[in-house]
Amino acid sequence: MESLSPSIINVRLSAVRKLVEEARGNNLIGSEEAASLTDVPNIRQKGTRQGNWLTREQAKELLAVPDRSTLKGKRDYVILALLVGCALRRNELAELDVATIQQREGRWVLADLEGKGRRIRTVAIPIWVKQGINAWMIAAGIEDGRLLRSVSKSGKVNRDTLSDWAIWSIVEQSSKQIGIEHFGAHDLRRTCAKLCRKNGGDLEQIKFLLGHSSIQTTERYLGSEQDIEIAVNDNLGL
Repeated sequence: MESLSPSIINVRLSAVRKLVEEARGNNLIGSEEAASLTDVPNIRQKGTRQGNWLTREQAKELLAVPDRSTLKGKRDYVILALLVGCALRRNELAELDVATIQQREGRWVLADLEGKGRRIRTVAIPIWVKQGINAWMIAAGIEDGRLLRSVSKSGKVNRDTLSDWAIWSIVEQSSKQIGIEHFGAHDLRRTCAKLCRKNGGDLEQIKFLLGHSSIQTTERYLGSEQDIEIAVNDNLGL
């Protein structure tokens, strides 16, 4: 017998429910019969999907892919840098306005970003990310409006802004160049969170960075990892 995952079973159950509802709407079966056929519950999925992320070495390798001697390369570097360095969502990056880049408490930030659920957050910009932004803005002659613009084949900046799907394509193509298939912008957001946590980042501060509604959401997002190399029970003091 074919062994199916809970997600596949649930998709098929959903298709059956729609078929039954269509049959009931066309008076092919009665309401009671339809109710009994659609009363089968979904299969519960255990655990949490971990998703994909990069190691620090892989992230450095990815950031080295764009040819930063070209205008397009400068822009693509900014895209990758903001995703992996600031944990932005793809649509947040596509809609990012130059006016959002501000100074707060003596450092550069992306101020008052409106994310999922209309939650507002402010994201600190690492120095290396800001340097990439500066290089792109100067080369492209951008002073206001959307930060990211399309670049023509002749190397000129168009007035058209970059779509979130264009950003997805840039990430996918860049990751393929370092030998990683099926890797998206959301995986760079997860990479940022994972590297922050691995390097001692406070869970609550990572929650603010990601724009999550609760610590529990951030915990599920990060997942639990057992560290065998530096095990917690190495420091029992016995």
